[in-house]
Amino acid sequence: MRVLIVRLSAMGDIIHAMPAVAGLRRAFPDLEIDWAIEERWASLLSARQASDSGLSPEQPLANVVHRVHMRRWRKSPFSRSTRTELTALRTRLRAIHYDHVIDLQGAIRSALLARTTGAKVIAGAAQPRELPARWFYNVKAHTPARHVVDQAAETVSAAVGRTVDPEPPPFPTSAEAEAGVDRLLADVSPQFALINPGAGWGAKCWPAHRYSSLVRVLGRHGVQSLVNAGPGEVGLANAVCRDNESFARVVECSILQLISLTQRAALCVGGDTGPVHLASALSVPVVAIFGPTDPARNGPYGGRYAVLRSPESKRDHTRHREPEAGLLTITVEEVTEAALSLLGATA
Repeated sequence: MRVLIVRLSAMGDIIHAMPAVAGLRRAFPDLEIDWAIEERWASLLSARQASDSGLSPEQPLANVVHRVHMRRWRKSPFSRSTRTELTALRTRLRAIHYDHVIDLQGAIRSALLARTTGAKVIAGAAQPRELPARWFYNVKAHTPARHVVDQAAETVSAAVGRTVDPEPPPFPTSAEAEAGVDRLLADVSPQFALINPGAGWGAKCWPAHRYSSLVRVLGRHGVQSLVNAGPGEVGLANAVCRDNESFARVVECSILQLISLTQRAALCVGGDTGPVHLASALSVPVVAIFGPTDPARNGPYGGRYAVLRSPESKRDHTRHREPEAGLLTITVEEVTEAALSLLGATA
């Protein structure tokens, strides 16, 4: 039997889908499991440049990783190149003759992609994120679990007709990325904190000046901080490090380098953002600072973590630019106490 997983984006959502797929592989060791994913996130599954078949440390979870350019195609849906690439993808997917396709995205675009495979079983959540997506499923999974990791496992279980429990997922390794991180950490103390001040939108971002105060206190306790700057976040990371240069620095990483760097961190601090979910999946201790999103649904899963969220915060996925009011009630002292506790230090 051959299965295709469709989870195109984004970083944190893909990471939350991976435990269910790892559980599927454990339950069915001989199963061929492929994955369709946006090109920009493919390094979460593979360190290879081409869609070669076969499991290895460079590609430990999916036999084949289909790189999809949905984001680019949406910008020019009627161009010749888009039509050509879509036709080639459809031809490639149908030629494989998948038995099951499991849509873990729950969007219309992912459900349409699942349908183009021609598979006999197309499974998804009965209540997907975009409700019309369910029209394309012939297996609709009941997903009463609170956390999205468990919901993904429920969808996978319904697709294959057997209970699948989430498992810690493997991530790809790259000798080149490892060497780059070795150089980056050459003058960094073994116990360092990885700070992630950015997030998908402003309402989820704890203020930069508070992260700045946090890394200053950590520095006084002998803990250096590496402040991760994702795309477009260099200015934000610089603001955190300003006047803290003796014990904090900005780092810009590829996804493969970020995997390697995170594995070596003593602690990760940040909001509801992909790098924090990566740390949790890698069993790195996490301090998660939540505001408008619900940590019971989207928070750290497994491992050691502390979640800080104000009772004043209400669930709201509106992409406001300014930090959510409840998030602003979380103090530097609270975050510092949680961080030092996980580090085994005392304030």
